[in-house]
Amino acid sequence: MEIEQRQPVPAGSGPAEPVGPQSPEPSGPRRSPLTRRALIGAVAGCAVLGGLVVLLPSLGSDGAARPAPGPVARAVTAVGSGVPAALPDLEALIDDHEGHLRAHPRDDRSWAVLGVAYTERARRTAVAAYYPKAEKALRTSLRVRPKANAEALDGLAGLAAARRDFRAAKEWGEAAVKLAPKRWTTYPSLIDAYTGLGDYKATRRALDKLLGLRSGPAARAVASRVYQDRGWREDAAAAISDAAAGAATPSERAVFLQQAGDLAWERGDLQESLHYYRAAVNTDADEHGALAGQGRALAALGRTSEALRAYRAALAKRPAPRYALELGELYEKLGLGGAARVQYDLVRELVQRDAVAGVDDELVLGRFEADHGDPQAAVRALRVEWQRHPGIAVADALGWALHRAGDNEEALKFAERTMDKEHGGEVRSALYVYHRGQIERELGRSGPARRHLAEALRINPNFSPLLAPAAREALAALGEPPAEGLPDLSEESDGSEESGGTGETGETERSGQSGRSEEAVGSTGAAGSSSSPRPGSAGTAAPSAAPEPPSAPAPRPSEAR
Repeated sequence: MEIEQRQPVPAGSGPAEPVGPQSPEPSGPRRSPLTRRALIGAVAGCAVLGGLVVLLPSLGSDGAARPAPGPVARAVTAVGSGVPAALPDLEALIDDHEGHLRAHPRDDRSWAVLGVAYTERARRTAVAAYYPKAEKALRTSLRVRPKANAEALDGLAGLAAARRDFRAAKEWGEAAVKLAPKRWTTYPSLIDAYTGLGDYKATRRALDKLLGLRSGPAARAVASRVYQDRGWREDAAAAISDAAAGAATPSERAVFLQQAGDLAWERGDLQESLHYYRAAVNTDADEHGALAGQGRALAALGRTSEALRAYRAALAKRPAPRYALELGELYEKLGLGGAARVQYDLVRELVQRDAVAGVDDELVLGRFEADHGDPQAAVRALRVEWQRHPGIAVADALGWALHRAGDNEEALKFAERTMDKEHGGEVRSALYVYHRGQIERELGRSGPARRHLAEALRINPNFSPLLAPAAREALAALGEPPAEGLPDLSEESDGSEESGGTGETGETERSGQSGRSEEAVGSTGAAGSSSSPRPGSAGTAAPSAAPEPPSAPAPRPSEAR
């Protein structure tokens, strides 16, 4: 991404400009002291989107190194590169651009920078009020420059993805790609959108294009997520290892370490996941996802006091519904029903708060209602969500809600979809497999139920403080499989092998993996290692008042090209 600095106005060059939204519109680009303008190519809403701009010391005419960039410059570089900015730097950028835009309301590029910064601020802190501010700033950028404004289109795609409005993210992202097909920073938001919409072939095509245009750390982190969704564990681990090794800033590295911790957790490696989560928090204390990850791993290790402290710290950094739900379930596991109910009430409160700001938390709410509230309400909400976002995660949640509501026949159809490779069901998720096993058990399909419940515990023996023990109890109730030669009629072909299930003796890793061993994240030399196979080819302060935008209708995506 190009970075253009606003240079100080020479002394005596003219009278001071009036400050405020009523300032005269400049005839050309305005320049202001102490601030930077950026050609924004970022898509915000995902901490690992985009690629990396490495800041090397620049030399003056005398050969002396110039001073290191300040917080605003660092944040502009991070935001414009699609990588995480440190929260203090992000706050400095927002303050700087708000002040600049009060004096220069026709600066479309600064509006785009500000909008992306607001999105990142909301995503990092869960202060949902920043999302409407981000939308206002990005649409203002389009009003000021309605044509050829790929920066604003990128920002709107990232904003929509952060709000989980994947149809809007797809629309804005495709508009940006049509305008600038080689603009690599658009593709991460499109990958999120296609995944959320269940279009996994489009996800893989978009990743191929991204990696063809960019191979930096953030692009590798995006690839890791896609590989994980395909069940390519070794490739996912190798890609995130490369990303962490190549990270240029503590904030960026912390996000990648947290992602590595998630991968280790998903495969049931508690100590390794805890190692990565702690490394992430030590690198950037604001990395809330790693704090929640610590809570998850510590609880599974039986270190409940530490787990509770970690979850509370994560909620303080980012009051997100998912963290409240996980903490509530841990309290319930410990027999602390009153404390659990407080967290469950908080889940509903946070979902309602986010909805006001345009954030779609229906997936988390549906999971909560199915297990701890009103399963019928969960079914109603998740049917609507399925119509909007027919991805694997929603299929699993809807299937489970139907099971909890007593409709196991329909529930099984959705559970089978989560393991149907033709519909993207390749992820190795203990939760998804457990849900399918319990549904099959209720239907009297003892053989498939036994296989899937056992598989869930093989994938991750501690996948949930409440459901992992339930899986063990269900397996014990099912008993041993029938003796050889006495077929279990309930095991007649149910498509489980074809749709991703495993036999009771286990399953080797997917044959299409690269065969690379899972490297220690951030190990020396990882950044230069070979690429994994490419899919398809083989508590925070409220936001301050923002500057008022100039008035004019904003174009729709189809008009802003």
